[in-house]
Amino acid sequence: MKIVIIEDEILTAEDLRHDLQSLNYGIEVTVILPTVSQSIEYFSTNVDYNLIFSDIQLGDGYSFEIFKKVSVNSPIIFCTAYNQYALEAFENNGIDYILKPFDKISIAHSLEKYRLLKEKFSTPQIDYSNLSASLLPKVTKIQSLLVHQGDKILPIPVVNIGLLQLKNQVVQLYTLEGSQFPVFQSLEELENKLPSEFYRINRQFIVNRKAIKDVSRHFGRKLLINLTLPFSEPLIVGKERMTHFMEWLSEN
Repeated sequence: MKIVIIEDEILTAEDLRHDLQSLNYGIEVTVILPTVSQSIEYFSTNVDYNLIFSDIQLGDGYSFEIFKKVSVNSPIIFCTAYNQYALEAFENNGIDYILKPFDKISIAHSLEKYRLLKEKFSTPQIDYSNLSASLLPKVTKIQSLLVHQGDKILPIPVVNIGLLQLKNQVVQLYTLEGSQFPVFQSLEELENKLPSEFYRINRQFIVNRKAIKDVSRHFGRKLLINLTLPFSEPLIVGKERMTHFMEWLSEN
């Protein structure tokens, strides 16, 4: 069985490769694709694969963009950190998903589901063009975040948030004025709840458009974000996200 992995976290991709090949399915991982653009290029010219394991959020966009632009000839098992309630419609489409962090048992379960599906249908046909809307989390955009200050709980309006940083396993909130508070939610949860004026530039930072003073080139193929609020650490946009980030910046 030939498998393609779409995953932008190298360690996660290698762990998945190791777990897949350690199972007794005669598995060969033919390629690991880290971006939407590389995946589109690959599937445009390659058809020799049986199954795809794909992350949903990649550095340069959602993996759904791949399947809207190119036709794939195999079912897809999505690897995602989304909660199960957001994937009900996905599950009804007859393909599987693995919630991160995954393990060998969940991978084996998905492979067995694929095997049974293959026995019933020679070539499963899935309409991926309508899948993205059902997979995206159904959440209400928040108006404020609750933070702790001593014994008090304070609501910080979203419009006053300048930056969110994951630091030492805790998310820190920085207001546009520079005040700092811990937030007891993950960046993944916050990313889905915040309005479009906020952008996840990497695994560590979410920035508000209002907090961006300007952007400069950083070693040629990266971008350095300069903030209006006092913050000493560099905010770097990698080359994989540059185009997507600049589009967002121009639209907000």
